[in-house]
Amino acid sequence: MAVVSRRTRLSLAAVLSFAAMTNLGAMSRAMAATPATQGAASSSAFTAEDLVQLSRLSDPRVSPDGRHVIFTLRETDMAANRGRTDLWLVDTAATAPVARRLTQHPAADSSPRWAPDSSGVYFLSSRGGSSQVWFLSLAGGEAQPVTELPLDVGSFEISPRGDRIALSLEVFADCADLQCSSDRLAAQQKKKSSGQSYDQLFVRHWDTWKDGTLSMLFSAALGVDRRAGTPINVSASVRGNVPSKPFGGDEDYAFSPDGTRLVFSARLADRGEAWSTNFDLYEVPADGSSAARNLTANNPAWDAQPVFLANGDLAWLAMTRPGFEADRFQIMLRSATDGRVRALTADWDRSVSTLGTTFDGRRLLATSDDIGQVALFEIDPATLQRTTRLNRGQVAAFSATRDGVVVEWAALDSPPDLYLLEARPRDATQPLRRLTAVNANRLEGRRFSEFEQFSFKGWNEATVYGHVMKPHGYTKGQKYPIAFIVHGGPQVSFANQWSWRWNAQVYAGAGYGVVFIDFHGSPGYGQAFTDSISQDWGGKPLVDLQKGFDAALAKYDWLDGDRACSLGASYGGFMQNWIVGNWPDRFRCIVNHAGIFDQRSMYYGTEELWFTEWENGGPYYAAPRIHEKFNPADYVTRWRTPMLVTHGALDYRVPYIQGLATFTALQRQGVKSRLLFFPDENHWILKPANSIQWHGAVLDWLNEHLKAPDSPKADSPAASSVK
Repeated sequence: MAVVSRRTRLSLAAVLSFAAMTNLGAMSRAMAATPATQGAASSSAFTAEDLVQLSRLSDPRVSPDGRHVIFTLRETDMAANRGRTDLWLVDTAATAPVARRLTQHPAADSSPRWAPDSSGVYFLSSRGGSSQVWFLSLAGGEAQPVTELPLDVGSFEISPRGDRIALSLEVFADCADLQCSSDRLAAQQKKKSSGQSYDQLFVRHWDTWKDGTLSMLFSAALGVDRRAGTPINVSASVRGNVPSKPFGGDEDYAFSPDGTRLVFSARLADRGEAWSTNFDLYEVPADGSSAARNLTANNPAWDAQPVFLANGDLAWLAMTRPGFEADRFQIMLRSATDGRVRALTADWDRSVSTLGTTFDGRRLLATSDDIGQVALFEIDPATLQRTTRLNRGQVAAFSATRDGVVVEWAALDSPPDLYLLEARPRDATQPLRRLTAVNANRLEGRRFSEFEQFSFKGWNEATVYGHVMKPHGYTKGQKYPIAFIVHGGPQVSFANQWSWRWNAQVYAGAGYGVVFIDFHGSPGYGQAFTDSISQDWGGKPLVDLQKGFDAALAKYDWLDGDRACSLGASYGGFMQNWIVGNWPDRFRCIVNHAGIFDQRSMYYGTEELWFTEWENGGPYYAAPRIHEKFNPADYVTRWRTPMLVTHGALDYRVPYIQGLATFTALQRQGVKSRLLFFPDENHWILKPANSIQWHGAVLDWLNEHLKAPDSPKADSPAASSVK
């Protein structure tokens, strides 16, 4: 099941040889050596508590002079059961870079954006009691407020000339000013009645019920004192959310190089919003002097992430198939001189995830998925030449410098840190120069487990890839129980990347061999491979999982096929329900988080209808046969395998009734089962204490069924007759 509206589908351009791919774990460790990847075999195992308490780096931004990079660091406050964020700075030119903290306020500081002269940074902070923009000079002194508005600022960008700020605010579209929206929200809070009335979808989205407001784009002049003037609603003529909800940010809008124009991406919040992926790009004067005009009206599919080149040409990402959120994002370019539009990557069978430019603004940088890695590419718009800049591990974010690119890089055995990818590396065998080690203290004495990528013949003899990870304390000649993890999405990849939720190192640290497969539907293997899962959720993917599991057992003799549990969330949770009905004799236990149980109730209960309509050939009432073809609810009489079911009450993507129905079907038939329910979580388990509890419950379930001396395989007398 899709967990986000916007795909994070990253790919590589060149297919690496299998021999090279199998050595990626070793290369990753060489590039990002940390105390966690070194030391004696007696080092401590990595645990769920370690995962929850690691610092999380994000949003690196190189200064306009190319000297410094600023980033946000989230640290876990276990006592307060939340994360807190601050800003940190590192000198990219230093021989031995050392990151230093810029802010240390009890409130959250995030989203740093440089002043054009590199003299300081603008950032979002709640230190004044609401989310507002502040400015901190690098010369010293206290941060000063830039905005003091009656509404929270959601996101912002500074114009290239530093004379204007663009910012998003949630307002009532019919209000003439911000105070009107603020007063109306306050009045809603004071009402004694609680009923809410709706005339169209969405009524709720992700984990929030709609309150009638829209996130809209505003622009304000900045004075010489860096204080913002009265904001003007520049997206008022487009009734839609800017940024997009629920996960859009300032990548949804951009200033032109001269700062006189803004281009933003928006989908109309009309009656068709819940089943539409038609985002368009709109251009508007930055001062709001005229209404926005639609630049992509001829494309009924998704247009996103506007990025300007130095010459004024506009680049962006575009899909071609309406209603399909996992379609291929290719790069488009609109000429600043004559408005001519051309596709830059029409012949590249990969989907771009993140778009940016080189330091001089002449070439494009892009991330994409390929063969289980998350890579960085450089594209010359003039020649269409595409160069692979980094094709191992995960490039989670990037920001260009004069002499290269600062990347937020991670891998299955390396949490995210900042590295400088130099244009001319001093050592060709070490393309990355490390800038930060934000978790060095926490990881001291820990040892990450080794991993390897493998391939096999999956459905219809197609080449399919997977990963295996050795358990902590691996000893040659011994056999180890298996955690078989099925990714969600379904159009996402369980790639060589770091995860903050389904982290393979946690299971390896608990003594399990870990196996995960990029089955048909995963991105990074060509768009046809990605497309192939639609209307076939329980077909090709199940065959790939079955053959991949057998291939891993045949290749790695330390895996104990008689002691295995399968785990998954969202679509991976659907697959757990599908497995127990259609592959019932393979696993001793199942872990199912936020999994789909019944396709009919799922269609009528979820929020983003475009997803389930595309995946099942239309609305349920128009294509019930396709929806029902892979409906786990139809196979419950075959269920025999013990299952742990977990779900959050605030999950509106896969409503919690799906998890409750799964548990009911298990309990009513006497199948050993357990329900772990979180009244304060959404599709993801996010709060630190809840995350630790969830991991503890999952590992206890695995230990009970795979490590306890009296843990037999699931009783399934009819398994041999199930086809």
